[in-house]
Amino acid sequence: MSDAESHKQKMQEVQARQRAKVSELRDPGRGLVLVHTGKGKGKSSAAFGVVIRALGWKQNVGVVQFIKGKWITGERRFFEEVGGVTWHSMGEGFTWDTQDRDRDIAAATAAFAKAREMMESGAFDLVVLDEINIALRYEYLSVETVLEALKARSERTAVILTGRDAKPEICEYADLVTEMEQVKHPFQAGIKAQRGVDF
Repeated sequence: MSDAESHKQKMQEVQARQRAKVSELRDPGRGLVLVHTGKGKGKSSAAFGVVIRALGWKQNVGVVQFIKGKWITGERRFFEEVGGVTWHSMGEGFTWDTQDRDRDIAAATAAFAKAREMMESGAFDLVVLDEINIALRYEYLSVETVLEALKARSERTAVILTGRDAKPEICEYADLVTEMEQVKHPFQAGIKAQRGVDF
């Protein structure tokens, strides 16, 4: 048997196994919960890639930003121009910017009230809770409150939670958890954040 024939046979076997696996899969009948966490860059970037995918299928998408607040970012500018995304930036910056725990808790609580309304409304196919894991990390929100809202969401609605240090209880509940691992970062070399890459 030639190398080409051997390769073809091997790929046909792989294809048959893959088709058998796919035939056993089921549709859960509800939107999935995805967690993008870890110390590496790309958690929000990956979520916005999913937003683009959802928009490609003419789905309704909502975004609630818990930390970034009034920052002008490329993704926000893009989606405001393109349309199709209901966007709420409700944070006031990182906690070391405000240095006011009560104010941070109030901002996170207001953001989560909006997020919960969107998740339960049945109007959205996808809701992104950007940097909510940071709000949970600093205990601006309780894990119990977030889990309760995820469980109460419309069956139609998928949710993505981003931010480092995702709580174990959230990861346990989620359908998909991706941890971004940092191998190298330009900040470590003294390079400041770059427009179009970092924001």
